[in-house]
Amino acid sequence: MVQQVAPQYSLAWLHKMAEIPQTEWDALAQPLATPFLEWEWLNNLETSGSATARTGWQPCHLTVWRDRQLIAAAPLYIKGHSYGEFVFDHQWADLAYRLGLEYYPKLLGMTPFTPAVGYRFLIAPGEDEDFITGMMVAEIDHFCSRNQLSGCNFLFVDPQWKPVIERQGFQGWLHHSYIWGNQDFQTFEDYLKIFNSNQRKNIKRERKSVDQANLQMMVHEGAEIPHHLYPLIYRFYSSTCDKFYWGSKYLTRQFFEQLYPNYQERVVLFAAYSGDRNPEKPVGLSFCLRKGDNLYGRYWGCLEQFDCLHFEACYYRPVQWAIEQGIQMFDPGAGGRHKRRRGFPATPNYSMHRFYDHRMAKILKAYIGEINDMEQQEMDAINQDLPFTKKEIVF
Repeated sequence: MVQQVAPQYSLAWLHKMAEIPQTEWDALAQPLATPFLEWEWLNNLETSGSATARTGWQPCHLTVWRDRQLIAAAPLYIKGHSYGEFVFDHQWADLAYRLGLEYYPKLLGMTPFTPAVGYRFLIAPGEDEDFITGMMVAEIDHFCSRNQLSGCNFLFVDPQWKPVIERQGFQGWLHHSYIWGNQDFQTFEDYLKIFNSNQRKNIKRERKSVDQANLQMMVHEGAEIPHHLYPLIYRFYSSTCDKFYWGSKYLTRQFFEQLYPNYQERVVLFAAYSGDRNPEKPVGLSFCLRKGDNLYGRYWGCLEQFDCLHFEACYYRPVQWAIEQGIQMFDPGAGGRHKRRRGFPATPNYSMHRFYDHRMAKILKAYIGEINDMEQQEMDAINQDLPFTKKEIVF
């Protein structure tokens, strides 16, 4: 549906990334720090059968046009559940149930299955961001009202965009991720110096365990990645989901296969090879993406258990490589228990929310400050317990 909202603007809801010209979308998305709003990544999620109406992620992207030129866009999804979001809003769903309301469906803005900070509306340079954002939010409000959606939620938002959407009346909910920051490290030994002596010894022992298992770590990046490794990424990803995260195998084999060749320049693989096995097939692998000076860890898996290989493939070798490459930020992905002791402080991120029922909206506004204070206290406690030498802690 196309709606004329002003003489020079028109808004359209589109149900496939394929309906949007890639060059025009990427003109808005590629200047951003995050790789997860680029056309190729989002389109791959849809065409691979990973993010579709059948899986509970119905694409419903809002676009703004002027003279047939795309000047703004928002990747959005109608959700009938909360799986794959990594912001656990079940307490809000329970509150809606107690009030006799339907919490689902809801409208969601995020990159599916990707708990990485950076979501925002894509707006062309030179446009009035507040004006365009207000126009898009008004259309979202009308859309949710027409389709009886309980609310609109933006997850893992870009910190620079947060005040823009707050000015439209959205409420911020504080969460935390575990993020490594480069403190002008020149070598991995510099990184080790931030830890107390006990943890330095522990990290060295864990890395030595991998060497003693006769494993060799190799880094494959971009066009240098052998084509035969792409189907294997799914095998490693699938094995980890089957072992530890039942019901969370959101991505299909086709998704990983379609990364080649059009998205290969973003891919970095940290692969472990055994001296006793096929030299072309790794026994363990972590799958990461790089854009500029940011590195994002996404998935990991191994074919059999090796002591400390997870720590080496997912933390130590990526950090070592990041230092060598001048990477400034490494987000290793979801979870936190293992990350805390390996140099990844709890780092704030926000989701932004609007409920359309006045009772839900009133409760959110009344209590979100208290909820955020509790979250901040948890982050403070985590970061006070990190195994760093106090003078070296930088957040």
